[in-house]
Amino acid sequence: MSPNKAQELAWLRTISGELATLTVTRLEDTLPWYGSMPPSRRSAVGLVAQTGISSFIQWYENPGSTPWIASDVFSSAPRELLRSISLQETLQLIRVVVTVVEERVAPRSDSLREAIMHYSRDVAFAAADVYARQAEARGLWDARLEALVVDSILTGESDDELPSRIAALGWHGDGEAAVLVGSAERSVDVDQMRRTARHAGADVLIGLQGTRLVLVLGRMAPPQPQESGAAPEEPQRTFLEIAGRLADGFADGPLVLGPTVDNLIEASRSARAALAGVAVARAWRHAPRPVPADDLLPERALAGDGLARRTLIEQIYEPLLAHSAELMETLWCYLDNGRSLEATARELFVHPNTVRYRLKKVSEVIGWNATGARESLILQSALIAGSIAQQGGRRQPKRGS
Repeated sequence: MSPNKAQELAWLRTISGELATLTVTRLEDTLPWYGSMPPSRRSAVGLVAQTGISSFIQWYENPGSTPWIASDVFSSAPRELLRSISLQETLQLIRVVVTVVEERVAPRSDSLREAIMHYSRDVAFAAADVYARQAEARGLWDARLEALVVDSILTGESDDELPSRIAALGWHGDGEAAVLVGSAERSVDVDQMRRTARHAGADVLIGLQGTRLVLVLGRMAPPQPQESGAAPEEPQRTFLEIAGRLADGFADGPLVLGPTVDNLIEASRSARAALAGVAVARAWRHAPRPVPADDLLPERALAGDGLARRTLIEQIYEPLLAHSAELMETLWCYLDNGRSLEATARELFVHPNTVRYRLKKVSEVIGWNATGARESLILQSALIAGSIAQQGGRRQPKRGS
């Protein structure tokens, strides 16, 4: 080591405390985010700055023997600090440290000025490496956690930890949810599907299980009210519209959207319906894609899906029964007569316009239109399932007598 370098090293060691103090002062004066941090975090940032100065002195003494010394600057930072400041803020921190050191040290000699330039480059690369490794580790952890959450929703085995797991994933959904199930290739573009969902106003959890692709969609929080005179916000899209935008990310085959539920915790009900719909969707030759699971209620009920039978009874049979026996009789006659208004009117001894009026009331009560071919199949299935359940319920007291 030359005499000049030995003198410079000795001088650097004597002013290291002064440099650390100047750096902290400069951080407070130039970086607003530093001043807004709690004291413990500010102390940690100051420790990183001080370590950077000490590391520079060691590096300047022998830059070739310890090429990893720049990475050691960030090893002193607590783990929570790396999560609380961004890469951009870290680079701002490095810039402040380098500027302070350069202003105080560089005028002494050209060799010190050149050393500072090389060292600042190494530290910048080290910072990028630290954040890249943190991002990679976080990505792997998030992927495993997301797969666990999706599996819990599919199996319905949610526990008390499910809300905290959902929160850990950064879930932005704030309200209704639905599950979309289809098939996909191994090379599915997950990031593109997330972007598409967010542009449509929904957050998404993605699970790829073999060739089955499951998307758990959640309604994102509505935007804040706009100021007067601003352009109106685009209306929220339905889950069926969102599913249509996501359909291109799925492989060919059935694509079924489960019914909407109030929140993500209840999404297992939507998932059960969607999975049952995928199993029978090919039985409807001209099924749309995506198709709501409730549009497959007849096929699902025939396949033994108890949830489909209960849905048919609770959403169609029981509301009609409770509303009017006249509407129930009219619907039975209309379906039994092949959806013929004239034949139904003759059987009931009423005018065809009366049949039309009653069918309109049926649609208002239950939301399904009996004059459509597909919806009439759903309604007839509901009447059959409801009648069977009602007869079974009447026989139960006799068996117990």
